[in-house]
Amino acid sequence: MEVVSTPRTCRRSKKRNLAKRREKISGKRKLRGDGVSPLVEKYWFQRYDLFSRYDEGIKMDEEGWFSVTPEEIAIRHAERSGGGSVIDCFTGVGGNAIQFARRCYSVVAIDIDPQKVELASNNAKIYGVESYIDFIIGDFFELAPSLKGDVVFISPPWGGPSYKAVDNFTLDLLKPKDGYSVFQAAQRITPNVIMFLPRNVDLHQVEELSWLSSPPLNIEIEENYVQSKLKGLTIYFGGTAFGLLKL
Repeated sequence: MEVVSTPRTCRRSKKRNLAKRREKISGKRKLRGDGVSPLVEKYWFQRYDLFSRYDEGIKMDEEGWFSVTPEEIAIRHAERSGGGSVIDCFTGVGGNAIQFARRCYSVVAIDIDPQKVELASNNAKIYGVESYIDFIIGDFFELAPSLKGDVVFISPPWGGPSYKAVDNFTLDLLKPKDGYSVFQAAQRITPNVIMFLPRNVDLHQVEELSWLSSPPLNIEIEENYVQSKLKGLTIYFGGTAFGLLKL
């Protein structure tokens, strides 16, 4: 009689695969138990890219998980800002404001949502820069005529993760107003504007923004990567382009 036996390695392999599945399921349950919704689970795995000091008490709302600028890119923005006074028009949970405060003379951080300002203030304390940031709860468009600064930073809401499904992201998809309106409000404060936009943004429209000034503003477009993945595009206008800004 011929006996065919199943190699033990196959059984062990099945056990290992089963253990991995259980571990994966357990991990997901733990995430949700920590208050992270299924919508932002994948961003939770990138938490240290968003805030390197996440474990020290960083707080975010659901929108903050997919809208905050990754820390490495925020540092880059701060390095290019010239070190003077910066206005962060849509500060959210404070990723950019924190890095500006670490390298610039002063920062005004604005958001219309009181909860986001509270979260941003908490996060600034984690990095020890809360005293260098003036947090304002308000509408940037209403405040803009009274604001003064050397550089204006704009990273308006992109409309959530669904922006990735659009082949050509046009400026009218930005929130709360279209990109042209946001840029015009910013350039009335200063020609030195930095915009952080989706990687699939319509570049022709972006270039058109520089023509809204007379004479047209210098413009530089930079691709921003984190761990070899393209996360967005930074557009430098005026003196921030090509490192021309000297304060």
